[in-house]
Amino acid sequence: MKKIKRFSGLITPLSYLIDLSFVIFFMHHYITLTLYKTFHFNHIAIISFFWVLISVFNGFYQIYRYTSFEKVIRLIFNQLVFFTLSLYAFSGIFTEMEMKPIKILEYALFIFIFVTSAKILTFFSLKKFRSYFGGNYRKTIVIGHCTESTNLEKYFKLNKDAGYLHKHSFNDPSQIILSKIFSYISEHEIDEVYCSLKNVDNSMVKSLIDFCDNNLITIKFIPESTKFYSKKLIFENYDTIPILSLRKVPLKDNINKFFKRLFDIIISLIVIILILSWLTPILALLIKSQSKGPVFFRQIRNGINYKEFYCYKFRSMVVNNDADKTQATRHDVRVTPLGKLLRKSSLDEMPQFINVLFGEMSVVGPRPHMTEENNKYNNTVQKYMLRHVIKPGITGYAQVNGFRGEVENESDIINRVKCDIYYLENWSLLLDVKIMFKTIINSIAGEDKAY
Repeated sequence: MKKIKRFSGLITPLSYLIDLSFVIFFMHHYITLTLYKTFHFNHIAIISFFWVLISVFNGFYQIYRYTSFEKVIRLIFNQLVFFTLSLYAFSGIFTEMEMKPIKILEYALFIFIFVTSAKILTFFSLKKFRSYFGGNYRKTIVIGHCTESTNLEKYFKLNKDAGYLHKHSFNDPSQIILSKIFSYISEHEIDEVYCSLKNVDNSMVKSLIDFCDNNLITIKFIPESTKFYSKKLIFENYDTIPILSLRKVPLKDNINKFFKRLFDIIISLIVIILILSWLTPILALLIKSQSKGPVFFRQIRNGINYKEFYCYKFRSMVVNNDADKTQATRHDVRVTPLGKLLRKSSLDEMPQFINVLFGEMSVVGPRPHMTEENNKYNNTVQKYMLRHVIKPGITGYAQVNGFRGEVENESDIINRVKCDIYYLENWSLLLDVKIMFKTIINSIAGEDKAY
């Protein structure tokens, strides 16, 4: 098969060239002029080497057509942070240059602005090019039929900006005949083959791999992830033994735990000092004026590793014996007039920032349920206990995606658990910030299930 010459292979080298041009340009026209008059070639080479070395370990240029924008932002942030640190290390090595810390930071800021602009412009320009002009696309086929292969077909068809042109799916077992598949691949100049491991045996897999390798075609395999109840299977090697792990939880890493905790402390202190300090006395008077009972409602919830803690809220109901057993429902007669407003705006959850400060909760995480609900769902919903691998949150990925409040049917709790598992497998500070801002927007706009 004659392969079509593509220009996508030039994207990464060009990106390196553009970014290094920024690094060298500002190094020459900023550092040389403001810090050190004799900035030699070896200095340029060392700093350029730092940039390349960091980018390799960071995977800065490993951006593919299926890479999310969130990951691009995360890569940019990591690259610039480590590059800035390397500049300070550079100034420590070449002390005769007398590089001032603030000037190094200004130089790094210039690099950040221009590299970020170039990266984002390239990312979206390629998406528009693929979407509107049909360029830089790859022709695909799918062999076999399963839930994952069906979802993959939908992804190819719905995400035109990813640059895939799906040509055919060999769904019917009677169609999975290697000679016919090989002929189709050759006739239609297919670039990538996706094969469901559910529908092919080992001999067919070997033949497919051999054919694709001999014809310079990319072949990828679709596992039956439903068997593992995870979408982030991790391939590892114990010496020469291949091992497949179910998932990697970023928040089990001590560095990630530190930054998550630091984020929680900063946000909780800001809210407690700037908002709760004056809001609490006002709400206390209003709550007391509408019904007898305490200002705060506290309830035992299960946190990380299923450990019990008292979760605090502004009381939004009249005092009743069912508060720890029965979830709030639409038009619940127990909710006070003020309580309706508090629940609609999610202001009743504000005291939980105290729980966050004490380390019992996070700003973002799976919402903690009543113990009665936990006992019920633990026996009926697959993977439910995974929600307790990390700290519960005031808001979460499930809540901003519409799965909050009352569980009206089984799909509500199943989708909530799916969202929580996605969050614990894909956590990042950027994702936390995104969820937090989306929560604020939803609180202002109002939500149908906020009652």
